[in-house]
Amino acid sequence: MPDEPIARTGYDQLADAYAAQVASKPHNAFYDRPALLALLPAVAHRHVLEAGCGSGVYTEWLVNHGATVLALDVSPKMVAHAQARLQDRATIREADLSQPLDFLPAAAFDLIVSALVLDYVRDWDRLFSDFFRLLRVPGHLVFSVGHPSAEFYEQHPDGNYFEIEAVEATFDWPAFGVHVRIPYYRRPLSAMLDPLLGAGFRLERLVEPRPTAEFQIEDPQNYTKLLRQPGFICFRACKDAAQPAHPADRPCRCAQDRAFFDECFPDLRLLSRRGGG
Repeated sequence: MPDEPIARTGYDQLADAYAAQVASKPHNAFYDRPALLALLPAVAHRHVLEAGCGSGVYTEWLVNHGATVLALDVSPKMVAHAQARLQDRATIREADLSQPLDFLPAAAFDLIVSALVLDYVRDWDRLFSDFFRLLRVPGHLVFSVGHPSAEFYEQHPDGNYFEIEAVEATFDWPAFGVHVRIPYYRRPLSAMLDPLLGAGFRLERLVEPRPTAEFQIEDPQNYTKLLRQPGFICFRACKDAAQPAHPADRPCRCAQDRAFFDECFPDLRLLSRRGGG
């Protein structure tokens, strides 16, 4: 039996407070989100996998812009928040990104989006191989994670920068009565790029975002800090005809609507036991 996902318990504890503020919390709304959305290709009439949807803010944006979305998250409480936000406009399911995504068919998606989630998965070689298999040609992977420089030199300087290390983040939100420690993995830049390129992706963009003007209004101290040193890093990678085909690639038999995603989950009770983000 797979181990308990490292972030599930913490995000279940954090879910209500997170959902209440993520739409306007400066690091999300005015730093990560504008940078990641700027990297997305056109999403209208595209099938999108959101790997780690949280409470569904990105899911809602994608659906509002015409995408058909399958959103996964490891936290049952986050899944419940996302389902309440989206109602029946997206397919939202519990799943563990640290386990193989073999319940999904190959070449099923035009785009995979993952915002500040992959730090909770240790094995990016397996995960990016899965992502490559799931994408059509052409297809895109767009994701953000903690910046390797900030994660080591500012947050966890006692380790070894060149290693993938298990560390913890503390979420201390007194207004919500929340004090939660959540484990995750810190890794060097090379351990981000090597699995991506090794899976067959072509790197199109690497962005070290700057905070927007709205961030300064809400949090001037961190705004000034993020103008000088990065907190997050964003990637846009492509699976295209120039790359070797994944051996599992095959045409997807999906219909061009949400019915396809329902076919991916013939037994939702079994999937819920498998345990994104």
